[in-house]
Amino acid sequence: MRRQSETLLLVPLLPIFLVGMFPMFLIALLGFFGLALFGVLVICVGLASSNEAHDNFNHDVIVHGYARGSERAARASDMHLAARLGLRLEAVGAAMVITAAIGLCYAT
Repeated sequence: MRRQSETLLLVPLLPIFLVGMFPMFLIALLGFFGLALFGVLVICVGLASSNEAHDNFNHDVIVHGYARGSERAARASDMHLAARLGLRLEAVGAAMVITAAIGLCYAT
């Protein structure tokens, strides 16, 4: 039996890489403004992650009703964990925006 090459698995992903390569180069070429733009995008991801965690928790409560205390505590713990991750992403994004603003002020 002939073994198939692993590189053939990457061929379908090549167009996605090629399309996504140019915006990443553009962000890199923009310098501090690109860093600020990337920071805003990270903040948006953090907000979306936090909102999705709360949405999943609310969906479980509405669809399945109030569960036993231990199960409800586990779901609430999962929600808080995802919300903390979102908060960290927001903090990192804000730090990137602040760094870009400082860099723009001192670069000129």
